[in-house]
Amino acid sequence: MSKEKLKGYKEIPIGGLITEPGSAKKFKTGDWRSFRPVWLQDKCTHCMICPPSCPDDCIPTEGNLPNIKRKETDFDYCKGCGICAQVCPFKAIEMKEESGFIK
Repeated sequence: MSKEKLKGYKEIPIGGLITEPGSAKKFKTGDWRSFRPVWLQDKCTHCMICPPSCPDDCIPTEGNLPNIKRKETDFDYCKGCGICAQVCPFKAIEMKEESGFIK
């Protein structure tokens, strides 16, 4: 198992710029959330308001217009912010405490 050498302060770009596109996919950041969105599929109409509202692009879709469908949330990256639940006009997403789910 190799350990990556940590950069010194002189090696970090000014402003903490991200110099490698797509590098966030390397770091699964959803493990510190305290609430998780629970998708209620029976209430969902696939109106597609939630996917573009997610700041971390955690709600995947499949298909093409007009038959596009929402898929399950990608919990590897979901932070549990609850924006998806707030924007859902059909109340098809509920926020539940993360402690109620088996890891």
